Formats: sequence, structure tokens, C-alpha cells
Amino acid sequence: MCDIEEATNQLLDVNLHENQSSVQVTESDLRSESELLVTIGATVPTGFEQTAADEVREKLGSSCKISRDRGKIYFVISVESLAQEEVLKDFEDLAGKLPWSNPLKVWKINASFKKKKAKRKKINQNLSKEKINNGQEVKINQRNVKKEFTSHALDSHILDYYENPAIKEEVSTLVGDDLASSKDETDESSKEETEPQVLKFRVTCNRAGEKHCFTSNEAARDFGGAVQDYFKWKADMTNFDVEVLLNIHDNEVIVGIALTEESLHRRNITHFGPTTLRSTLAYGMLRLCDPLPYDIIVDPMCGTGAIPIEGATEWTDCFHIAGDNNPLAVNRAANNIASLLTKSQIKEGKPSWGLPIDAVQWDICNLPLRTGSVDIIVTDLPFGKRMGSKKRNWNLYPACLREMSRVCTPTTGRAVLLTQDTKCFTKALSGMRHVWRKVDTVWVNVGGLRAAVYVLIRTPQAFVYPSEQDGEKGTLW
Repeated sequence: MCDIEEATNQLLDVNLHENQSSVQVTESDLRSESELLVTIGATVPTGFEQTAADEVREKLGSSCKISRDRGKIYFVISVESLAQEEVLKDFEDLAGKLPWSNPLKVWKINASFKKKKAKRKKINQNLSKEKINNGQEVKINQRNVKKEFTSHALDSHILDYYENPAIKEEVSTLVGDDLASSKDETDESSKEETEPQVLKFRVTCNRAGEKHCFTSNEAARDFGGAVQDYFKWKADMTNFDVEVLLNIHDNEVIVGIALTEESLHRRNITHFGPTTLRSTLAYGMLRLCDPLPYDIIVDPMCGTGAIPIEGATEWTDCFHIAGDNNPLAVNRAANNIASLLTKSQIKEGKPSWGLPIDAVQWDICNLPLRTGSVDIIVTDLPFGKRMGSKKRNWNLYPACLREMSRVCTPTTGRAVLLTQDTKCFTKALSGMRHVWRKVDTVWVNVGGLRAAVYVLIRTPQAFVYPSEQDGEKGTLW
């Protein structure tokens, strides 16, 4: 949500009926460019629509419409702030009836922002590269100055690539900058200014509902053909400039223009594990905690570190701890943290002070943390499918909740826990009501599985250590 820069224009609701060939389109009056209002369509993790809407209201002051097609919200902002044959014939007619001028204005503004951002990134990369070269220069023979300086600029980055594959993209860009000449860049820019460019486009259709007499491909094909006839654009499924989105849910159709080139659900993650959590879902879970400045936020079963990494980038005034009992998972989390730090240094063009995050290997049932020292616990519990087993969860979940209640601050402590094994978790929570109180349950879709995010509050009751005679001391799973 926080990466949305600019917008598409007013998205139109169109009613489709099998026995009705007319298309109803609602269009508001066109405004001047300075007063242009646009409607943003954002895809969010299923189940976190209300959380995303609250964030839009908080940061942009705009009200949201949560679509019946779960996982999508729509909000209005100004540009400054940022039968089968009959139905398919309707899609063809629709292209000529839509108000394309405002969406394309906004798309051009957004595209210009991307170009400026790319230029700034290239400048920062070159500056960073020069600083690295200057810091690593050594005394060499005069006759080998030119040869060694040329190889040094490339070899230093190639070495970084093999030691840390996570910066492959940035290194490739840097090497490309060395090989590209200023003359070529000037020629390309002047060519773009003098020659009119024919835009390339594609139509992407997302369809949900059971009463449609057409497929997604058929809808995209017919609507795309009409768009091509209307604008004289060139269709290209891979190297496109404009992506037109056709979202169909039952009898509702929403048409928009994509502003982002790829999904944000893999942002900040370069080393993936078998159960890596989507970054967008991790961000939504953290927002449910309502972190405050200087909070200590712990993910005791971090996996690749998606949750604490997302927290460290968005809540920099908190300290985040990523822990796991699997050394491979801890290593992946550490690599992701290092990759994010490298990316930040390249972006800013200067050394970074680091991130408020650390990774450690530990046992979830015996955390090396003081009692009552943690403000927030956010974690993705094992579902018992790809990792662990549901049989093991019957012992693991109660042990986890008990240890979490020990390290979490009474009264003010919070926990947000994700699991698909809801039966086991409900049973475990019922035995911990004296230390944990459930305040909310958010149902989400995780890889096609219906899972629950439980929001818990730590009760005022102090943690009581189990006695040895109860047989509960020591390893619990």
C-alpha cells in the first residue's frame, strides 16, 4: 500500500446480463489536469481488506470501497496526492465507450515518475561505485594503471555477486552502466523526442463467478481487439508498455490500467524457503499489532524472516528480532537482511547505519529472553503440512503459547499468530485463557488454504513457572 505513487482514472462498474445486450457505463465530468481525481484499485491479501482500507484512510484521508471480489479495494485521490456471443460483443463495444483520456494522463505521469526514479537510481549507483573504487585503490605500476582500473570496477561487483547472489539485479545494472556510453543514451533520448512512439499493450482478465458463458481468455481477446482498433496500439503479451486490467466478478466489470509492473508480495525477500510468507501478508499482520515507537517485536518462528524484515523497513523506530530453531532458516533470514541492507546502500548511494533487526537461532519453547521483555509477538505457526505435522502441533502449540506468555509484557503485550490448524490452536488457547485473551480473528487465504490470523492480548496475570512435580519443566516438544 505504501508504494502506490499515482493512479488510474475512474473505474467503471458495468452490469452484464445474459438477456440484455446493452452496457451501462457511468462517467463523471472530465476535470482539468490539476484537479484530476483518480480511483486507485489495489490488490491486498485476502482477509486484510479492512486493514488496508484503514491504512488508506489514515495516510491519504480517503474512504475506501471494499469490492465484493475479495482481495481488492478502491479509493479516490487527486493526482497531486497520488448468451456468449452477445456478452462478448458487449466487451467489444465497451472499449469505445470508456473515458480513456484521464487514465492515460495518469499513466503517463506515473511512467515519467518511474523514468526519473530510474535515472536517480543510476546516478546513485555510479556515485556509490566511484566511492567503492576510491576506497580500494592501491599503489600499482604506472604502465598497468589503465588495465587494472578497468578490471577493478567490474571485478569488485562480480566478487560481490558470487559472495551474495541477492544483489544480482543491482550488480547487473552497474556492469551495464559501465559498458553503456553517454552518446548512446543521448541518441536514444533524442530519438524518443522526435519519433512518435506506438504503445504496446496487453489485456489481463481476472474472472470470478460461476454463471459466465465465456472464459477469461475469450473476454481478454475480444476486449483487447477492441482496444487495439480504438487506439491503433500494438498487442504484445510480454514487452508491453500498458497493461489494461479487466476484472470480472459475477455481473460486475471493472476496467483499469496497471501502475505497478509486478506484485509487491515478494518485496525485500531474495532467499526463499519452503514456506516463505508473502510480504504483503506479513505487513498486514504487523498492522494488526498497532506497533508503537520503541516496541520490541519478536518473530520466534521467523523462517526466511519475512515478518521482521517487513517490520524493520516500515517501523524503523521499533526493534525486531527474527529467530528460528532451524539453522537453514536463520541463515536465509540473515541473507535476506544483508541483501536488503545492500539494496538500501545502492539506492542511497552511501553506507547505511544498518537496520533495527537481528537474527538468532533458538528454541521456541525455551527463548533466551527475559520474562516480560517483549512488547509484540508476530509469527507464522507451522500448519502441519509442509513443515511439521498436525499431530506434533498438539504438543507444540500449547508450549509455544506458554513460552510466549512468559516473555510478553503483561497487560500491554500483544500477539498476532497465523495458522491453518485452527482446531489445534483453539484447543491450545482454551487452556491459556488466564494469560491470553483473543480480541479478533481475521480469515485469510494462504496459498489456497483458508487460514486464521488470531489477535491476542496478554492479560495482567503474571507468568507462573511450572513446577518440576507437575512434569512440565524442560523440553515440551
